[in-house]
Amino acid sequence: MLGPVMTSADQPAPGHHEDAVSEGADRPQGPVSARDVAAIERQLGRTPRGVRAVAHRCPCGLPDVVRTAPRLESGEPFPTLYYLTCPRAASAIGRLENEGRMRAMQERLAEDAELRAAYTRAHESYLAERAEQARLDGVEPLPEGMQSTGGMPTRVKCLHALVAHELAAPGTNPFGAEALEELPDWWDRGPCVCVDEDAPEGEDVS
Repeated sequence: MLGPVMTSADQPAPGHHEDAVSEGADRPQGPVSARDVAAIERQLGRTPRGVRAVAHRCPCGLPDVVRTAPRLESGEPFPTLYYLTCPRAASAIGRLENEGRMRAMQERLAEDAELRAAYTRAHESYLAERAEQARLDGVEPLPEGMQSTGGMPTRVKCLHALVAHELAAPGTNPFGAEALEELPDWWDRGPCVCVDEDAPEGEDVS
């Protein structure tokens, strides 16, 4: 059974259309709908596993981050609580990674005590939210010491995961917020996938 839906985050960034972000973020939500699941399946190219909520919606109205179960139906641990689904956002983040952003962030993490403290808080918040989702699901929390996401708290390994965390919980993840500020308006060409019957397929998402 799907758990309660997270409140969408309004996460404007310099150069982004703030009104557009707000419109998508404030769109009323309820339990994850069949249309949401269909959209996520097309975004990922596979059937989504363990979806518990839409953690953030793109201004186009489709999910772009989902909240997932800490344990799949098989009992297998699934440590990534917030999972980015939008292929356009993922592609833009991939370009940042290829340009060396993570290496620069890692260097700053080693030098800046205040940044390290904020990143550690993000890590601890992620673990607490994941444990709470396990409680809501009625399953055993993941073992103590299991990773959070994106390399936290000592490394910067995946901007996709860090941006997903920041979108789901704005103001929480310092590196996710930095990366988000550099992203283009990935929604400006409309929905990344088509989920309406008899409508043409969406354009190239790259």
